[in-house]
Amino acid sequence: MTAHPGDTGLLAPGWSDSAAASATGDDAFLRALLDAEAALTRAQAAAGLAPAEAATAVTEAAGAGAFDVRSLAERARTGGNPVIPLVADLTKAVGDIHGPYVHRGATSQDIVDTAMMLVAARTLDPVLADLGRTERALARLAAEHRDTAMPGRTLTQHAVPTTFGLKAAGWRSLVLDARDRVRAVRESLPAQLGGAAGTLAAFGAYGASDPAGLPGIYARELGLRAPDLPWHTLRTPIGDLAGCLAFAAGALGKLAVDILTLSRTEIAEVAEGSGGGSSAMPHKSNPVRSTLIASAARRAPQLAATLYGSMAAEDERPAGAWHAEWEPLRDLLRLVGGAVRDAAELAEGLRVRPEAMRAHLDLTHGLIVSERLSAELAPVLGRARAKELLTRLASTGQPLAEAPELAGVDLDPTHYTGSAGALTDRALERR
Repeated sequence: MTAHPGDTGLLAPGWSDSAAASATGDDAFLRALLDAEAALTRAQAAAGLAPAEAATAVTEAAGAGAFDVRSLAERARTGGNPVIPLVADLTKAVGDIHGPYVHRGATSQDIVDTAMMLVAARTLDPVLADLGRTERALARLAAEHRDTAMPGRTLTQHAVPTTFGLKAAGWRSLVLDARDRVRAVRESLPAQLGGAAGTLAAFGAYGASDPAGLPGIYARELGLRAPDLPWHTLRTPIGDLAGCLAFAAGALGKLAVDILTLSRTEIAEVAEGSGGGSSAMPHKSNPVRSTLIASAARRAPQLAATLYGSMAAEDERPAGAWHAEWEPLRDLLRLVGGAVRDAAELAEGLRVRPEAMRAHLDLTHGLIVSERLSAELAPVLGRARAKELLTRLASTGQPLAEAPELAGVDLDPTHYTGSAGALTDRALERR
């Protein structure tokens, strides 16, 4: 295949140079289209519809690499998809004897959809590996900081103390949720084979005794799941991909936005292991990985929405709905592939600053444990008076330790983290 210099990721540092970039590029899609075509001929040979020599010839021609991506892209405009010119080129490469067995009985959508599933599978495998790296790093952080107290924040303000271990355990839980969804979708990716309108009629015309069994043979050739039905306009596989990818982007986005907040100069409770520089300000060390992950999380829902919208696909092949899926699905795969690569590096290199967390617990001079004080003072003063006292002390800014009414009361915020430690332990039991 001729290298195609088009989309190099110049404006997409989130996925550039990632495994997803190479798995979703034009060359990768061409490879998947060719793999789908070669597998189709092998499946027909296995079913007695083509000679073994034809399967060998098509497979060898498909792997020879003599296909020009740019030319295919330009010629795809005529028929609206790249399979039509690819079949012509592949047939020519196979030669006159076995060329008639190229693409026999199939329709363009069979090949594009199957190639999409191959590309998704080849992208999701490294995604799952990087999700594993991320969760292992977060598990280490959660265990190490099980009892590291820090301010819990609600609506941007200090609420009650929590622990960094519980926060990290929560991030890990989301990552595991994403892993489970991605894994389930990866294992369910089906081949597509239905012929012109999903009836497999052409394969019967070519002599298949059991055309309905051919999709299963085809799927085995590709390492994909056998479809229950041709899914030309039954877009569950695309919807499932949209859902798991959008969820993964959002789960990683939670990790990213928390770290962006906690790494602000004024907070500095965590820092990325190696931040990015600025073109104008030499002192800066920007949280670049978190920024790129957050960017992906903001884009993913809209891409998924396009894929969900395309599920309303009319007839046995829609005009536009199917075509609308290609770029958003590739973008989603790229975004999530890049985001999880960055998340793994982020989690593995994250620097935690317990001393800053401790200092921030003391910023409000004991008010961060006002919930506890309300509970302890209510039986003594009554609920209304206890609230009135604490509200008055809060309004004056007086340290609670100096208030005579609170003499002898435990104001240490590290003693008010509730069941954070037990919750962290329970979360870490999940594998």
